Amino acid sequence: MGRGSDGNRTIKRKLIPVGRRESSDRYVGCTPGIFAEAKIAIMEKRAPTGSLLDRRPIAARDVPFFRRAAASLAATGVTPNSISITGMFVACGAGVCLALTGRENASERALFLLAALGIQVRLLANMLDGMVAIEGNRKSPTGDLYNEVPDRISDSVVLIGAGYALTSSPTLGYLAAAGALFVTYVRALGRSLGLPSDFRGPMAKQQRMFLATVGSVYLGFAPEAWRFVTPARGPVPELGVLALVLVLICVGEVATAWRRIASIASQLRSRAE
Repeated sequence: MGRGSDGNRTIKRKLIPVGRRESSDRYVGCTPGIFAEAKIAIMEKRAPTGSLLDRRPIAARDVPFFRRAAASLAATGVTPNSISITGMFVACGAGVCLALTGRENASERALFLLAALGIQVRLLANMLDGMVAIEGNRKSPTGDLYNEVPDRISDSVVLIGAGYALTSSPTLGYLAAAGALFVTYVRALGRSLGLPSDFRGPMAKQQRMFLATVGSVYLGFAPEAWRFVTPARGPVPELGVLALVLVLICVGEVATAWRRIASIASQLRSRAE
């Protein structure tokens, strides 16, 4: 804790450690430059850039198996950008599988399970690309682009595909995809204003994909008698499990956007004081 003088005021500055300390007493993925940038950011009351403070919190990063997997990928020369692109194509395949379940004579159970697997592989790729980039020290100048653009495509294809799935609703799929883009926009807006990236939910990327995975697995294994379907009423078609999943996602996205916008407003007011 240090103190600095600013006119008649005394400003307390607390240095936040960037990175995670291991038993070897070093910080993973951090450089002296990052610490210097963090100090400047704290004094200027803005979010530090290029540090682990601005990463999505994922507990699985600390699992030894995934740490070894990331180290192995980095050692073989695999780039984080190629991992991001691979995850995007897998997610697109998952979205196509979901959409195909709405076709007649489709092997719907197999397609639902393939979609669930693809969604989880996409999330795994999203985690590993960052680990290879940061812990493996393989960051590239275009890394932020490859980190964000494939994610937006993946989210949209999966959610729209869920809208075209068996007993679902394309309208709900498009609304969920639009909501996902807006939630991400709010996070990017906060960061553009010099605030830390806000990954709070209740319907961030992990929660959206979790619900899509659960719905797909349920439809892949549940007996026909357990698949509830609302009766068609006028222009409204039959709606089933994935339609309910998309409704939950849409409602959660509204709550998430509201919480993030409220947080941005609160931080901007505090910074102005």
